[in-house]
Amino acid sequence: MPSCPGFDQPQVNDHAAFMNALAGDGFVHIAGPLAGSEQGRIRALVLVDAESEADVHGRLAKDPWAIAQLLVTASVEPWTLFVGADRFPAAQRVAN
Repeated sequence: MPSCPGFDQPQVNDHAAFMNALAGDGFVHIAGPLAGSEQGRIRALVLVDAESEADVHGRLAKDPWAIAQLLVTASVEPWTLFVGADRFPAAQRVAN
């Protein structure tokens, strides 16, 4: 596996287990670090199936990295998915 930012961070196994559990629940569809960083911080993209921005913040606030103040949800952006929408339940709700 190529070197990825974040794998040397404290509590990385707890964070990974938390994110994998959210994926198992169908909340997180894909997630991972983005290339580059800002002011020495790792940036990540997380695509979720959520009813609201509050739901996203509430679920991600339980991440061990968020609790330890190692992770901050900087923004939550709504997204209208067209191509591949049949693979994501939230997109199907919007389309119907």
